[in-house]
Amino acid sequence: MSKVAVVFHSGYGHTQRVAQFVAEGADAELVAIDADGNLTDAQWATLDAADAIIMGSPTYMGMASWQFKKFADATSKKWFSSAWKDKVAGGFTCSANPSGDKLSTIQYFITLAMQQGMIWVGQPALNDGTINRIGSHSGVMAQVGPTSPAEDIPQGDLDTAKAYGARVASVAAKLRA
Repeated sequence: MSKVAVVFHSGYGHTQRVAQFVAEGADAELVAIDADGNLTDAQWATLDAADAIIMGSPTYMGMASWQFKKFADATSKKWFSSAWKDKVAGGFTCSANPSGDKLSTIQYFITLAMQQGMIWVGQPALNDGTINRIGSHSGVMAQVGPTSPAEDIPQGDLDTAKAYGARVASVAAKLRA
């Protein structure tokens, strides 16, 4: 069995809800980036001990939140020592609009993972109208209206998040074996 951590920032609870479903699918530990973009030493240790790290952020103005970017910049310490080399990586995001330029956020996660020497896991699920309804194969994309509460995120998006978490954990377990 592999250890999986889900590191995320959530401004209004929407991304946290998606993170919970990703974590459920991966049997992962949640690591929340605080409102100032920081992690505790214990949270950094959780990421260091993980076989896989799944990253999440809302998409604000076409990119990950500044809090997530602050966290990403802080991972340069991991880069210097190749601490996360060969860990499995994945990512998810949520925005108010069907596009919302979510792909920019996912590509940011992919770039961060590649710089760290990680192994990215895509989303193979076909768009069946429920699972992967937005049609992203790079990671999970969820969408809910700008004034809607997190509870209104479509169940299909949450099911996609859970299935993706399970996939990342499965790939990490195979690579660990």
